[in-house]
Amino acid sequence: MKFDLHMHTTRHSPDSVMDPRAMLMKAQEVGLDGIVITEHDWLWTEKELDELRADAPGLVVLSGIEVTTRQGHFLAYGVKNPFAVGRGIDVAELCREVHRQGGAVVAAHPFRWRQPFLDILADRKPDLDGLELMTSNMDEDCRRRAARVRNEKSLAGLGSSDAHHEAVLGICYTEFDATIRDNRDLVEAIRSRRATACERIAVTP
Repeated sequence: MKFDLHMHTTRHSPDSVMDPRAMLMKAQEVGLDGIVITEHDWLWTEKELDELRADAPGLVVLSGIEVTTRQGHFLAYGVKNPFAVGRGIDVAELCREVHRQGGAVVAAHPFRWRQPFLDILADRKPDLDGLELMTSNMDEDCRRRAARVRNEKSLAGLGSSDAHHEAVLGICYTEFDATIRDNRDLVEAIRSRRATACERIAVTP
């Protein structure tokens, strides 16, 4: 199944220009099986998600959080209590809390903007489940360094768009060798490393 695991909408992320309905249309247009909305420090409710699901039958629509930790941005999936993973949390504590809730933590766009990602791993020792290997805003150097960490640490390697506009949605995505119907399936697929980071090849007319 093809999932874009990292995106922001105008509903809850002030830096996004992507309307939720435009997001749904683009996800279906590019052939995604599912999306995970990851607003900055905000978790969509199931009621909100059900409204979107009604407009896009056949598309799996889930939500996670891009948490602003003291060490940078990390994606939390399967979160049940978002108030326990508030902005400014330490990344090691984020991992402990998300795991207590039955979720998974993935490093968002590691090394971007000169993030000292190796120092964070060495100093804080976060119990990560995976990291993004490619996003729309990771250059080749970031991708190369992320792949090296993934191999050394045996983490899940994921692809995501980090879309703030629908034109970017699905440019990078994750292909899961598993059926993803809900957050429990998603977390299990990440933890079991049944994921391949992919990039959509542009078709020229």
